[in-house]
Amino acid sequence: MKLYDETIKCIMSSLDGAPLKQLDIVNANWADAGDHNLILRADMAYELGGGTCPAVSAMGVTASTELVSADEVYLLGPDLSEIKEDQPYARIALVRVAEDSLGDGNVLYNAIRKIEYVRYHINPEGYMTRISASNGREPVRVSREAIDKGLGFAQVGKLFLDKYHENKNIEAVKLIFITQPDFDYKALAENSRHLEEITGTIDHIFKNVTMDCGSCSLQQICDEVEGLCELHFKERKGV
Repeated sequence: MKLYDETIKCIMSSLDGAPLKQLDIVNANWADAGDHNLILRADMAYELGGGTCPAVSAMGVTASTELVSADEVYLLGPDLSEIKEDQPYARIALVRVAEDSLGDGNVLYNAIRKIEYVRYHINPEGYMTRISASNGREPVRVSREAIDKGLGFAQVGKLFLDKYHENKNIEAVKLIFITQPDFDYKALAENSRHLEEITGTIDHIFKNVTMDCGSCSLQQICDEVEGLCELHFKERKGV
């Protein structure tokens, strides 16, 4: 799972020196509202990533204990109770799995997508995620009632971790929530797109389509990422 590591390192280097705060999630229990987590505009306190504000989601998979040593939740910027109006937002999920635990071929691609799709099944009460995969946005509506009851990113993060660990392949997850107004969300969005391009290239490779690599639109990604070309040619040779 070294395919994503360089991009993950780029993301982490962008946070070097930033005042990241590690959140205590030991007793951060909160209800999951399931499919009934509808928050109307009249009931919300604000929207993270609302309007034209950035709303970035990035997910990378690794087998490196150096990149993801244990379950951790971090926050850069104000917590939910400190926010008063719509503002930029990002959520980074770095997921550690055992080396080669996800298989290969189409099994690998589907296993990565299954980890990514966890975000569609987490619904903290009073915290409604509105995911738009087509344009890479993940804005969140937060209700006034939830803020009054004490909802914070620690509670949200714990629900994410609990849901991730329903997947037996996942060993640890580092979650980073970002609400700092002057953070470089554009650079993070570019890294997020690159992670998605890597996943898309894995799917492309294992569709077992005979092609001329020189004319392939994904050649640059394949060449950039250690192992993808090797995977490609092994697949074409039937190894």
